[in-house]
Amino acid sequence: MYMRNIILLLLIGTASLVSAQQPEEVYTKPLTEVLKTVEKKYQVKLQFDDKNVKGLNVKYATWQFTGNVEKTLDNILKPLYLVYKKTAANSFEIIKYEYFRRSEEEGARHLQELLSLYSSAEAFSNRRSELRECIFRTLGINRFADKPKLNPITRSRRTMNGYIVENVAFESIPGYFVCGTLYRPAKAKGPLPVILSPHGHFYNKIDQSIPDERGRYRPDMQYRCAALAKMGAIVFNYDMYSWGESVLQTGNKSYHKTGFALSIQTWNTMRALDFLLSLPDADKKRVGITGASGGGTQTFLATALDDRITVSVPVVMVSSSFYGGCQCESGLPIHDECNGHKTNNAEIAAMAAPRPQLVISDGNDWTKSVPGTDFPYLQKVYGLFGKESNVENVHLPNDQHDYGFSKRVPMYRFFAKTLGLDLKAITGKDGNIDESGITIEKSDDMLVFGKNPLLPENALRSHEAIVKVFEDVQSNIVKYPK
Repeated sequence: MYMRNIILLLLIGTASLVSAQQPEEVYTKPLTEVLKTVEKKYQVKLQFDDKNVKGLNVKYATWQFTGNVEKTLDNILKPLYLVYKKTAANSFEIIKYEYFRRSEEEGARHLQELLSLYSSAEAFSNRRSELRECIFRTLGINRFADKPKLNPITRSRRTMNGYIVENVAFESIPGYFVCGTLYRPAKAKGPLPVILSPHGHFYNKIDQSIPDERGRYRPDMQYRCAALAKMGAIVFNYDMYSWGESVLQTGNKSYHKTGFALSIQTWNTMRALDFLLSLPDADKKRVGITGASGGGTQTFLATALDDRITVSVPVVMVSSSFYGGCQCESGLPIHDECNGHKTNNAEIAAMAAPRPQLVISDGNDWTKSVPGTDFPYLQKVYGLFGKESNVENVHLPNDQHDYGFSKRVPMYRFFAKTLGLDLKAITGKDGNIDESGITIEKSDDMLVFGKNPLLPENALRSHEAIVKVFEDVQSNIVKYPK
């Protein structure tokens, strides 16, 4: 009798425990367990990185299964912001959902949708005006805001073989200094074309004899800036936000990977152009810009927003299916709907039309779609203006995601043609482009404020302070000293 009562109490307790559970608890299982069940049930192989699935649970797990493996994977993965791609007949790879990435097919369909919006140059011009307003608004940039004085600082002038280098900083907003390196011809007389050279995020991985310098200090950055200066241009190579010397004011590199970085970097590029065009020997009618990867984003974005730029060369970045993996490129919804239609980087690049543009792409990143999808779209847009020949594409199917020599050569030729630069200045006796006369400096030599930096007294000292002054500038509430 005693034992029977004990058993009865245990059964009642267990029943109470079960009845107290909610259905979602009863049917919830670890994702790793559910994926094993999927493999067994559908006889498929699932590949995934453990860190992407660890600790995740599937609610109502047993109810997510259907007669179709792909539908089942959709049910299981989408609520967890995971997606899959088919890698073989019975094999799937599970990856994190990336809002900034689409399939090439989706990108191509989007371009066809966009082309249906504009059947004439006037229609595209109207679309461009709409996009500009939407992008400026999303970035928080008031293009009619009063611009503060640049107050440039120039230091450490060096004379090289055919060009001169100086370390330069200017205030893009009061107290925030954009630091960079200015290259100019050693002997050429003005007016001279000017070229902006924003940097990307990649770094030297191949030539181990070259120091692992990043950002504007990378050897490929120095090569292209110096070569263009030898050819007769004034070139400015500058730090992105919270990168390089900019970290002196933000205090932490992590602020580069923010949506605010996209805003202020775009503003800084426009202010860098203000600086270049303020030089007494600058030619306001010959203005170029080129950069790769994240620098490519700045290249086509600045060109889309600023008509002062007359020629552009975006490298390994233009794509209808990829918006940029760094929040400094896609951290704000500039690609979101504008008057009912989303945009993409190919359309933003098309906003340069009919100004000359060279798109350089490769076969080992998202720009592999350029020859078959994005470039034909660009040609059609330029064709609306009767200027299809003004847009060109150099595709290097065996190249990597970089701004290597094979990409710099067509850029040099394009700028020589469109900006009237002297290609012979960097051409060897064998008729090939020769960069051997260029000095690759260490990053310490390129610093404006030095290895033991002493910032100006008015320098802002935190990311939060920079955001506040930036917003005040855009609101026209900053009082500038007379």
